[in-house]
Amino acid sequence: MKNKIKYTDEPLGKLKVIDDFLPAPEDLVFKEENVKVTMSLSKSSVEFFRKDARRHHTSYQAMIRRILDLYAAKHKKSLKRRTN
Repeated sequence: MKNKIKYTDEPLGKLKVIDDFLPAPEDLVFKEENVKVTMSLSKSSVEFFRKDARRHHTSYQAMIRRILDLYAAKHKKSLKRRTN
């Protein structure tokens, strides 16, 4: 992006103020009750998540937790279909 934007002081035209439609910050955080567990994982899996977490600037534990949550949610739905 070598081209610089040139701003001018021109009239903006007719403006309309709208109500704030965004949720409050505390409504954006989905906090679910967590349970501490101790488990052994393969060294290669942990290394994979640590490396990927560093790349995405996040916690590897959060990535593993999210994968488990997605897996459980998917299979919970399919289990409901099989029992109905």
